[in-house]
Amino acid sequence: MNISRTVGRAFALVAGLAIAAAAGAQSTAPADASAKPAAAAKAAKPAKKATQPEFKMVLEPRAMDLLKAVSMKLAAAKSMSFTAVVGYEYPSKLGPPIVYTTRYDVTMQRPDKLRILMPGDGPASEFYYDGKTMTAYAPAENLVAVADAPPTVAEALLAAREKAAMYFPFVDFLVPDPYPALTDGALMAFYVGPSSVVGGVKTDMVVWANPDVFLQVWIGVDDKLPRRIRAIFSADPLQLRHEMELSNWQLDPAVPADTFVSAKAQTAGRMAFANPAPKAPPGVKSIVKSKPAQPKATAAPAAN
Repeated sequence: MNISRTVGRAFALVAGLAIAAAAGAQSTAPADASAKPAAAAKAAKPAKKATQPEFKMVLEPRAMDLLKAVSMKLAAAKSMSFTAVVGYEYPSKLGPPIVYTTRYDVTMQRPDKLRILMPGDGPASEFYYDGKTMTAYAPAENLVAVADAPPTVAEALLAAREKAAMYFPFVDFLVPDPYPALTDGALMAFYVGPSSVVGGVKTDMVVWANPDVFLQVWIGVDDKLPRRIRAIFSADPLQLRHEMELSNWQLDPAVPADTFVSAKAQTAGRMAFANPAPKAPPGVKSIVKSKPAQPKATAAPAAN
């Protein structure tokens, strides 16, 4: 099914019916213009109130199976690299939000190596983790923050979040088993349909939600890799949108040993590895856990 074509036809049909109804109302005169208002009122019958079908929160097996396939593909990789381009909406004084964009070039080697290079709509930054220390480097300012780190990527990301409020929107793809993180607290999941306009590949669209976030995910049909994610956080009163495009996927590439260190960062001026702001942006919170929660049991799909 072509989602955009179906929606377009439905909109055209509704619009056509509305125009026809309006034209009919303007061109049709009453059969008896002299009828008394009281008689007309007596003849008229109140319209029955339309009732909306009850919406059921379900976890469709097809949607959950697609998320499981993504998790298995990523969990099986001993190393990986990809590019994530993330757009964040921020409120403006005029009303409509402004979008800021950040690019993340990610290289990971399990269990204890990670590099994230971050050019964006602001000062560039770099993050390195070598199994013993984690390093945050600002090239323009030539400043670096270094801290001792736990022995795994997942634990290091959690420590970076707690110590310095460093949060990366793709962290769930880097943990040993992404499925518990991707489905933690799931209340709703359903399959939307196919798409062929995201990432230059055929994808399946899935909607997933828990009490904290509503997600739409585009998953590669052939490679089962995430290609696009759109998120709205329930704690955000403005319901601003966060979008992430994922590309340049490489699974199990050969990674040079010097990838996870920076010679320039080692000679830069030192600063504290600490939280620069007292609060995180509204609605955003880390869902990387040292012990990933198990997903809830799936419910039977709603009858069509």
